[in-house]
Amino acid sequence: MNDQRKVAIVTGAGSGIGKAVALALLENGYRVAVAGRRGDALDSTVRAAGSRGGDVLPIVTDIGNPASVSALFDGVAQKLGRLDLLFNNAGTGAPAVPLEDLPVETLQAVINTNLLGAFLCTQHAIRIMKAQTPRGGRIINNGSISAHAPRPNSAPYTATKHAITGLTKSTSLDGRKYDIACGQIDIGNAATEMAARMATGVPQANGEIAIEPLMDVAHVASAVVYMASLPIIANVQFMTVMATKMPFVGRG
Repeated sequence: MNDQRKVAIVTGAGSGIGKAVALALLENGYRVAVAGRRGDALDSTVRAAGSRGGDVLPIVTDIGNPASVSALFDGVAQKLGRLDLLFNNAGTGAPAVPLEDLPVETLQAVINTNLLGAFLCTQHAIRIMKAQTPRGGRIINNGSISAHAPRPNSAPYTATKHAITGLTKSTSLDGRKYDIACGQIDIGNAATEMAARMATGVPQANGEIAIEPLMDVAHVASAVVYMASLPIIANVQFMTVMATKMPFVGRG
């Protein structure tokens, strides 16, 4: 409890962006609670931390389940003593089928992870941050390029990512009085397992299939670390980090 290092929670930390960000935060002196549904994936993050593995607290969590989220934050409060940063990263998509053919159960699963999960984690983070000494902290939401523009047949993912933008703005406003800052990082084509299909070709708005450029996920991790490094009197409200030549800016 006397450890003065900052404490972070990263959701979806067993792979991809979450894993990269967790490891980067460790390199920058944080103690990090890594949350995800698969214990084996979280264990791989601990192993990747090497000599800093002792500063990683893996907690198997289903962020769409209120009781599971409560257990995550209770565990962090008890074992690490405070919370300085929450990275709401966990997310999932749906099969790329026509909107009218998507089962409602699939839609609900995407909402539970992408929106409800981020909302529940934000609630618990605020409760801890406003009550601790020193007071306050920072919440960073993973919005995605899909918070601005959809891909074909991506209504569930796109709708929830647009909703994350609203959650970011509301949290930023409502957290001010507690010295809690909230920002959003919108990521385009980071080279992770989830985005690997970009290298072989994905549908475009005009119906064509095209290969899209990717960027190293380390650039995303560096961006999140920068956002987290600011004093609480400053905030990156929105940041977009993307592969320079991906087909996002422009028409087509």
